[in-house]
Amino acid sequence: VGKMAARLGGENRLVSLPLSRIRVIMKSSPEVSSINQDALFLTAKATELFVQYLATYSYKHGRGKEKNALTYSDLSHTAEECETFQFLADILPKKILASKYLKMLEKEKQDGEVAADAEEEEEEEEDEDKT
Repeated sequence: VGKMAARLGGENRLVSLPLSRIRVIMKSSPEVSSINQDALFLTAKATELFVQYLATYSYKHGRGKEKNALTYSDLSHTAEECETFQFLADILPKKILASKYLKMLEKEKQDGEVAADAEEEEEEEEDEDKT
């Protein structure tokens, strides 16, 4: 792999992602003190292959095929539905309208208040049973 990493210059690059950016991301981890050139290359290549796999899977299983395009909703659907990609669900959330989001927040707030009220009633009943 050392020979491959050395040939990264020029037009026939073996990776498309910028190695300097990947190095910065890797160094942002407190456990990393130095980065071997081969490790950097392999991380870049693995990242590229992962993104390619995510895009291909999302395209094949999404509605973008109809438009001959990969859409954000295809990616977010994949992150939500496919177990392999569920760790991306926070990064690729489904798009919703702001008004719908506000309604969801209001409902969560109401549900939280209802749950809190129910807990208080249970505690009061327990206190009455003890006396």
